[in-house]
Amino acid sequence: MDEVKIIEIKKSIFADNGQDADALRAELKRKGVYLLNLMSSPGSGKTTTLIQVINRIKDRIRVAVMEADIDSDVDAVKIREATGIDSIQLHTGGMCHLDAEMTRQGLDNLPDGKYDLVVLENVGNLVCPAEFDTGAVRNAMILSVPEGDDKPLKYPLMFSVCDVVVVNKIDVLPYFDFNLEKCAEYVRMRNPKALLIPICAKTGEGVDALADWLLAEVKSWKENK
Repeated sequence: MDEVKIIEIKKSIFADNGQDADALRAELKRKGVYLLNLMSSPGSGKTTTLIQVINRIKDRIRVAVMEADIDSDVDAVKIREATGIDSIQLHTGGMCHLDAEMTRQGLDNLPDGKYDLVVLENVGNLVCPAEFDTGAVRNAMILSVPEGDDKPLKYPLMFSVCDVVVVNKIDVLPYFDFNLEKCAEYVRMRNPKALLIPICAKTGEGVDALADWLLAEVKSWKENK
């Protein structure tokens, strides 16, 4: 198998990231490409969740993944081997987030017209990634049960900017002090419109609901170009 392409992305020199993000979204809209920004803390199960979702939708839409990390190509290789889709690795040069210009640099290394959906798996961090608009159509984040149900209270911006909150590792709910109803209440405090989807990426429980949501999002985005 070919080696994963690694792109060394550089920090944006533009002061107005919001303007860059809006321009990127408009460009992706014209091209009919849906960009999803997926965030979480390290170890929450982003890559495992992506593998489960991609294997459910890859025969219906064309998908690529951009894996952002400070170093290594571990996740990009894992995605490619487990799903067979295109994945590239973005090295952030020590930074704990991506902004719109950095995201564009990654997209420029994917061929035009080949994908309906590109997923950006952002750097594992509950603070920095939430502060920068990447130009994505939607923001999603994964909260795993072992992290605790109070994270929306402790990291308000992350939950405020996310359209979807995926609660992962629900198979271990009996072993942790995690109240799903309380978590949903805390999420609504930060973002009343956020959709909450409980899943177990390991077993696949609940993943169909996440895959269906994403398919509907991509379809709507392309139909309303």
